[in-house]
Amino acid sequence: MTDLEIYIRDLDPAALETWLAGHLDALSVTSVGTKGVLKGQGGIQGERVTISVYPNAVGKRYACLILEGGKLPWETDLDCARSAWEHLQTEIRCSPGDWKEGDPVQDEKWWRLDERGEQLAIWN
Repeated sequence: MTDLEIYIRDLDPAALETWLAGHLDALSVTSVGTKGVLKGQGGIQGERVTISVYPNAVGKRYACLILEGGKLPWETDLDCARSAWEHLQTEIRCSPGDWKEGDPVQDEKWWRLDERGEQLAIWN
């Protein structure tokens, strides 16, 4: 199973659902619990994709989107982030993929996609 993980600033759930519906078949997303968590599923080429959205994952402004499945619409977190930025037009962040557990946090760089373009930046 593969997973993609991106962080979306000031998430609009309706816009997120519209974007995902453009890439997944039979999309179904519902709210779970009282904290605004969204769970769902869709499909791509007959394979199931599980969707999880965690609001306020980083501070109060960033929601975490995780897509899991045997086949996904994008190859990398950055590909997914680029597609999200094009549709959602809000800042998107994702890991460059080379960070490992135990690496110093102050050295941790993230892709930041926004109206200024794409750049590697420290989260804070």
